[in-house]
Amino acid sequence: MKGQRFLVIAGGMGAATLLPGRAAALDIAIDTGGRGAGPLELAALLTLISLAPALLIMMTSFTRIVIVLALLRQALGLQQTPPNMVITGVALFLTMLVMGPTWRQIRADAVDPYLAGQLPPAAALNRAEQPLRDFMLRQTRTDDLTMARGLLARGHFEGADGDPRALPFFALVPAFISSELTAAFRVGFMIYLPFLVIDLVTSSVLMALGMFMLPPSMVSIPLKLLIFTLASGWPLLLGSLGASFS
Repeated sequence: MKGQRFLVIAGGMGAATLLPGRAAALDIAIDTGGRGAGPLELAALLTLISLAPALLIMMTSFTRIVIVLALLRQALGLQQTPPNMVITGVALFLTMLVMGPTWRQIRADAVDPYLAGQLPPAAALNRAEQPLRDFMLRQTRTDDLTMARGLLARGHFEGADGDPRALPFFALVPAFISSELTAAFRVGFMIYLPFLVIDLVTSSVLMALGMFMLPPSMVSIPLKLLIFTLASGWPLLLGSLGASFS
């Protein structure tokens, strides 16, 4: 109201009172009734939120799944079907299914104790790192670990030799990504091969029939879609991708 000045006083349960005054101003005093987050914790939380997409791509099964699905679309000869949004969504939810046990362990070992005030931030971060490290090490090839150790040795970092579990986390991530890219391309090659055979057979038949003006893709794409559907390609592919991380 014009000509009135109100003082808002918030209690521990969120109650508020309005006290009339003389000025047209609003003073707000909030009492949270508990321990608020410190500046460093807020900065760390905001940084984590901004880096969440990169962390999802670099430290989970998302990379392998989305690359395989994209290669499948190219092998079928389809440019925008399924659209990128569908491929990303399928990869995201399949990643949640694959990473579920790891995330549950991180929550039980680090998140819940930290929220209960039983662990400081540094200890909670160390506990959260261990389940993720175990998952990444299971999926990382020996050649990629050797590559990471070589890079550490060039930079004179500790952990270049010895147990892979002692490898620094910033060196384990490139090794894990290299393994994931290799695995995705191997699966993509196995997907491409039968569809490539269909393209070659279709082109040979059309040339033998003298149909030079008919694009081979006009015939091969329906054939590939028919064969892929009859073979239950989607559940077979998604199930095999999910099982490849076990």
